[in-house]
Amino acid sequence: MKSITSLVAVAAIFLAGGAVAQTPAVAPVSPAGGTTFVQVGRLLADPANGSVQRDKTLVIEGGRVVEVRDGFVGEGQVVDLRDSFVLPGLIDSHVHLTGQQNPNGRLEEVTQSNAEQAMVGARYARRTLMAGFTTVADLGGSNEAVFALRDAIRRGDVPGPRVIASGQSVSIHGGHGDINGFREDVMHLLSPESVCSGPEDCMRAVRLQVRSGADIIKITATGGVLSNTAAGLGQQFSEAELAAIVEAGHRMGRQVTAHAHGADGINSFLRAGGDSIEHGTYLDAESIRLMRREGVYLVPTLMAGDYVARIASGPDNFFTPAQTAKAMQAGPLMLAMAGRAHDGGVRIAFGTDSGVSAHGDNAGEFALLVRAGLTPLEAVQTATVNAAAHLKIDGEAGRIAPGMPADLIAVAGDPLSDVTELERVRLVMKGGVVYRAE
Repeated sequence: MKSITSLVAVAAIFLAGGAVAQTPAVAPVSPAGGTTFVQVGRLLADPANGSVQRDKTLVIEGGRVVEVRDGFVGEGQVVDLRDSFVLPGLIDSHVHLTGQQNPNGRLEEVTQSNAEQAMVGARYARRTLMAGFTTVADLGGSNEAVFALRDAIRRGDVPGPRVIASGQSVSIHGGHGDINGFREDVMHLLSPESVCSGPEDCMRAVRLQVRSGADIIKITATGGVLSNTAAGLGQQFSEAELAAIVEAGHRMGRQVTAHAHGADGINSFLRAGGDSIEHGTYLDAESIRLMRREGVYLVPTLMAGDYVARIASGPDNFFTPAQTAKAMQAGPLMLAMAGRAHDGGVRIAFGTDSGVSAHGDNAGEFALLVRAGLTPLEAVQTATVNAAAHLKIDGEAGRIAPGMPADLIAVAGDPLSDVTELERVRLVMKGGVVYRAE
């Protein structure tokens, strides 16, 4: 019997010295064709029903699950997870792979090329995959860098999660998503083509994003914490602009999701037919009613709120005064917001806004969701079946079942009892390839 441990040992010989800081796996290990048998002690195959099965074998061929058998069976390529708890690969619906907040962040905006950002993104994509996230939505970054990274991962050139990418956010001139706080001539050079004013111009911006390769349209319906401008957190697009953006996105077959803090921007976007809300800090009863009526998902990004509040109030605060004021205002409110949404019956999809907080720490969001009032199972559902439905990929992610890609993770304990077990992933398989094994 050829176990996965022997495959990992061989890989370690060739990959020694190449591990990224904070990424303890050797990765990747691809069984040499044929059939792989994954023997599982405890299996949460479909988080929608919460049923944990025992003593199963997943039969994998061509990167997909072809059968789930009773008992521990199989010879040849065997992955022994008989002492582990296995569940689907996790989905983070809101990341920014090509950067990460740090004291030099504003300098990096004007010194890093798109090519450098793509290389930085490759490092963070690998770190995210090793944390157990086999699919992500990257919502905001240089078109050239983000789309190149997405496509490189798809080709197998670099390891990382599958990426659904928006590229640059559609934003208003001078608002969140535009360049702010630099010399006028610098801002003219760096302002992206996706910045717009007026309904017709905003339709142009959406169409350009689709032409550039966007899988999803991300807009900034309100001000944002980390834009270096004292423009608040309320609505920034006009209602006519929001309607034009949503219409243009839908006509071109794209979902439209909105960064939105203020209730005015949230509700205007929802009335315009928008598909999902990122953050949602000040959502109100009207927001909850509209989201429930339209089946809209909330992506609460609680780690981002926790992170910005801690940085802004700490001794090593590197935010500008405008950023600090907004971080102190919004950050502490997000946990209670998620609780109100959950109590109100809003559908929640997992998202961290990683790149604000550190890449690879994504699973810290689970504990915050539980603090907001979700059960551990509900928290797991946000990062599996809910996120897959939200991103329209439920035929390819979120469950372990015959015909689905073999995306799975393993942990030692039971995350339905202690959701922080998901912060200690022992094995990551994506598309039938083992990228991490301990």
